[in-house]
Amino acid sequence: MFKNTRQRYGVIAIIFHWLSAFVVFGMFCLGIYMVELSYYDPFYRDALYIHKSVGILLSILILLRLVWKWLNPAVKPLSAATPLQRLQNILAGCVHLVLYLGLVTLFLSGYLISTSDGRSIEVFGWFSVASAGELFDRQSDIAGTIHLYVAWGLLAVVVIHILGALKHHFINKDQTLARMIKVMTPKKHEE
Repeated sequence: MFKNTRQRYGVIAIIFHWLSAFVVFGMFCLGIYMVELSYYDPFYRDALYIHKSVGILLSILILLRLVWKWLNPAVKPLSAATPLQRLQNILAGCVHLVLYLGLVTLFLSGYLISTSDGRSIEVFGWFSVASAGELFDRQSDIAGTIHLYVAWGLLAVVVIHILGALKHHFINKDQTLARMIKVMTPKKHEE
């Protein structure tokens, strides 16, 4: 089952979700590590190169994920019978929206930091992303501050997202988390 149904996520959506999650977590850890490096540290330039390259690839992955999400049916929440469940579904939708907006803000701010000196971003020697140059005064500093705070804010929202999934699994004992972990064979009426 590659595509989503109204009841279940397909394998492509599941791969997009977990690949994005692992890359975002890895990028956050690398970013925190990079902040501690001095300019003269032997790994400083390599870490920066990896961070920029993976950031560009992650932005492409998220764009593809959004296109896939748009082309597939939205998977319905498991329940919306009570006002509390409807509120939880609205909050879950808001968390997902904030996650996507946070990622887009990270991509844009990272781009503005990296290209303010007019140099393009080389992506593992495969291709480069052209620079728009310095678009406003102190671009690198302002974008750097935004990048830092949005990264920490995104981490907080990810923690809320994880806690919500764990609540569904251990307290509600429903299939919300299971639908994003394993591909299930659709029933006849789901197709």
